[in-house]
Amino acid sequence: MSGDSSYKGYRGEALETLKNFKTPIWSDVEISTENDKFTGIVLPRSETADPLHIVLKLRSGYNVGIAAKSIKNINIVGRKEAHYKIPEKQFPYNPKKPRVKLLGTGGTIASRLDYRTGAVIPAFSPGELYGSVPELADICNLETEKLYGVFSENMGPEQWKGTAEAIGREIEKGVHGIVIGHGTDTMHHTAAILSFMVQNSPVPIVMVGSQRSSDRPSSDAALNLMHSVKTAAESDIAEVMVCMFGPTSDDYGLLHRGTRVRKMHSSYRSTFRTIGDTPIAMVSREKITPLRQDYKRRRHDRQVTINTAFEEKVSIVYYYPNMKPDIIDSLIDNGYRGIVIAGTGLGHVNKPLYPALKRAHDKNIAVYMTVQTLWGYVQMYVYDTGRDMMELGVVPTANMLPEVAYVKLGWALGQTDDLNKVKEIMLTPIAGEITEREPSNGYLIFQGNIPEVEDFISRYRK
Repeated sequence: MSGDSSYKGYRGEALETLKNFKTPIWSDVEISTENDKFTGIVLPRSETADPLHIVLKLRSGYNVGIAAKSIKNINIVGRKEAHYKIPEKQFPYNPKKPRVKLLGTGGTIASRLDYRTGAVIPAFSPGELYGSVPELADICNLETEKLYGVFSENMGPEQWKGTAEAIGREIEKGVHGIVIGHGTDTMHHTAAILSFMVQNSPVPIVMVGSQRSSDRPSSDAALNLMHSVKTAAESDIAEVMVCMFGPTSDDYGLLHRGTRVRKMHSSYRSTFRTIGDTPIAMVSREKITPLRQDYKRRRHDRQVTINTAFEEKVSIVYYYPNMKPDIIDSLIDNGYRGIVIAGTGLGHVNKPLYPALKRAHDKNIAVYMTVQTLWGYVQMYVYDTGRDMMELGVVPTANMLPEVAYVKLGWALGQTDDLNKVKEIMLTPIAGEITEREPSNGYLIFQGNIPEVEDFISRYRK
């Protein structure tokens, strides 16, 4: 690692190349390689980055890594040292506007990039958010509180309980709506468990995140934040929702019910989909457009039910061909009290698992079946295998999504040890996690390259 701050983060071949061409970081350069030319600013590198590439901030705003060995010439045309600090301004107060509370758990809803470590540093205070997204002041009086600062994969029962309790406190204080900043990877898990831990809310509870950090030109952070704050401030939908991009364009966001939403793409901005149903509403900077009417309405009281009991010894198992019974046996032997299975087709596993499933039932372990197809219902009455599993104590969960069944089972087992009562809780819809039927337009997956699909897409592709 170079100790010279002029080449911060660079080492090895990349460092030697910069030194050979006398090019310190923040130089505005034209780089010629064997095959191309690049114009931009030489950025510092993360301390853990490889020693083979030089990173350039292009005029477009995107970053590119250039292999040092391919560089033939570097022409320095200037210097533009960047200070990646979000401007902070006093958030204006307007007594006529509603109060919205933003609870932070982590994620990058508004952020800057620390080029020393490569880490994304979130903006979170009202002043920072106002400096980053000044349009928020046109919507509400924003207050913020950082509950946690964790990656979403580190969210779990401790954070779920703390978030639910914080929601209860804010409702009691009279806020008009609540926004929860959250990393996108497990946002659907948190949305589901909050739908059970926080019931009969009088105000909107809106979860929001971003797929791309704020320093990227294609970031969805600002729009997602504006959409979610508008929903919390103005919507009459008093449920736990996820607010993220609708299409891949910047046209509008969608409000998804917390128990029917799932992240379906690792990087698309429009990654969240309502599964087996339709979204509750569309939201843009101008208006909120309900897509259905069967939602819980905003109320003016301060009454809400907060119930954070949760049994952590619950697991979800994704069935695969040739799965061995020791997978189930290990959960039994390690004291798990509940198991959710994502089975094939209508809810199936292979017969070698049956003895382990019977053993689980005999040990008073709650075992529930979902489908790994995501869309559709568990139908264990159709084939003998399904009926055999029900006789072993496996309980079908209709069209509950696997992750939703997992968190609901943990919540149900937190209420009682009586498996009959657990079953009653699991199979009684609380927040739309089980629906009587799936609408005909609740399952839409288009396949590219098919003429009629391409014709349809061409009318809307931008």
